[in-house]
Amino acid sequence: MNHPLEPLTQAEVKQAVELLQTLPDWTAKTRVISISLKEPAKAVVFQWPEDSASARCATAVLMHNDINRAATVQMDLTARRILNVQLAPEGAQPTLSADEQIECEQAVLASEAFRAALENQYGIKDTSLVMVDIWSAGHYDQDDDRDAGQRLTRPLCFLRSDPTDNGYARPIEGIRPVVDLNTMTVVRIEEYGNWPLPPEACNYSPERVSPLRTDIKPLVITQTDGPSFTLENHQLNWQKWKLVIGFNAREGLTLHHIRYTDGGRDRSILYRGSLTEMVVPYGDPRPTQARKNAFDVGEYGMGMCANGLQLGCDCLGDITYLDADLCDSRGRALTIPNAICIHEEDYGILWKHTDRRLPDHPEVRRSRRLVISSISTVENYEYGFYWYFYQDGNIEFQLKLTGILSLGAARPDETLPHGAMIAPQLYAPNHQHFFNVRLDFDLDGERNTISQVDVVADPIDERNPFENAFRAKATALKTEKQACANLNLATSRTWRISNPSSLNRLGEPVAYKFMPGDNSVPFASPNAWWRKRARFVDHHVWVTPFAENENFAAGDFPNQSLADHGLSTWIQADRPIEDTDVVMWYTFGHTHIPRPEDYPVMPAAYIGFLLKPSGFFDRNPANDVPPAVAAKCHGS
Repeated sequence: MNHPLEPLTQAEVKQAVELLQTLPDWTAKTRVISISLKEPAKAVVFQWPEDSASARCATAVLMHNDINRAATVQMDLTARRILNVQLAPEGAQPTLSADEQIECEQAVLASEAFRAALENQYGIKDTSLVMVDIWSAGHYDQDDDRDAGQRLTRPLCFLRSDPTDNGYARPIEGIRPVVDLNTMTVVRIEEYGNWPLPPEACNYSPERVSPLRTDIKPLVITQTDGPSFTLENHQLNWQKWKLVIGFNAREGLTLHHIRYTDGGRDRSILYRGSLTEMVVPYGDPRPTQARKNAFDVGEYGMGMCANGLQLGCDCLGDITYLDADLCDSRGRALTIPNAICIHEEDYGILWKHTDRRLPDHPEVRRSRRLVISSISTVENYEYGFYWYFYQDGNIEFQLKLTGILSLGAARPDETLPHGAMIAPQLYAPNHQHFFNVRLDFDLDGERNTISQVDVVADPIDERNPFENAFRAKATALKTEKQACANLNLATSRTWRISNPSSLNRLGEPVAYKFMPGDNSVPFASPNAWWRKRARFVDHHVWVTPFAENENFAAGDFPNQSLADHGLSTWIQADRPIEDTDVVMWYTFGHTHIPRPEDYPVMPAAYIGFLLKPSGFFDRNPANDVPPAVAAKCHGS
């Protein structure tokens, strides 16, 4: 039986396109930016599977190129009818479609103005080896007012030496075409001077790397009886975990209705988890680099940029894959094969104890974790999204950052303080990556409270004679503005999500602990244009009451926005958040000061967070994990 939160099938996407084509303002210049499941109300989901008669609905985002206007359309696929059409605010720009990225490159390469600038500055007449990476235009200052009302990009250009060469090694620094995506024409060429092309090639494909290592023996992972999980459509059962795997063009991988079976009872933990937005600001003020930032979710779409994963390369072991059923901007079926990877991993020791009085009877259990992952490529950069589920009730989210640096050219002997030289005349600017994850908790029910927990030292007085006492101080968050907070290493700050109406056997509210990992703060001024549009980076933690229309940290249409339309605006109402249906938004960042070792491809960097039971269970929920069979790991 299908779960009501499973993503749309290809047949449902096709049906949605057919409905959209009946709209009176549909024309040949209308683009389908995305079609995704319109999730039913929580009450409907909680009645499943006893009541499974809910309608299947979809949400589409359209871009009418002929009038430069976006629209959001709600559809009832079961009843085959349009429910609602809402025009976006004038000037709002939706996500760039994959088709537009391809067509933009073709438009630049066909532009006579671009060809002339290329020949004038670099003597290049043949554009067949020029790479054009689409970059969102953003908004920066009053000079951009001349572009008001246009759907723009400012691509970066590079030159290959042959069709399979790593073109990023030779950036064309001084030329920036500006493209109107509505008309798919180059509206102007911005020229900033001449930088010589960096002299060296640097590749990463095995045919071009010599010599390759010869001392690596095969590593084979086998599960002779198959994996321990079962998958029915998008419903996953593993050990005591139950959840639904989702996917859409904007967010990419999403997880839903996460439950843990405890004492024969399915206990809800997280209703929905997803990456809502990310921004990559660069820290070089030079004219050729200053406009570089990207809202990769709202401007490009993590789902639309997802990879088709390969067995033995992206995932290793006994792998199960799920495809992603989307459509291109003309409504044609688009399936990304193997967009989601599911497998198990050995993760070392789960727990161990050796009683010295029973030296021949050590007890040890190996940890096994379930991995659900997806990887997206946004032009030069790769982002891996990994959700880990553990036998002891832990949930971890990890982002893996890899791919190729966004590079620029440097003149011989030029000193560039806002980045690093990584090869002769090849330069990588300093930059940061900020991600925002939306966590809709339903811990043993919808009514939850989030507390900020700080570890503090006791006063030095007669009750603390050894001056060693410290305790955890929990502050229940009552309103949205009170909840805005940053990490604090001095107090080992964490957050606790609890249910005041569900008590454990000790009489305390059941709870999970949110434990942040590595993080950063933005170095750009709050007045920097990208920060005006991405106020979600102002705090690491935000808490809001659940609202059906509040899904993206920077708002629905961050592309070319002039201000933030997300978290910073919603919390102005300062709504109550205690003992209610709450959503926690976590912003975490990675500061990248480049180094030569990040070239030509950057080794993966890792950031994320951990959700850990804290009074949710009566005891260690992994106490019942059996010992390993293959070796003597217990006293028998």
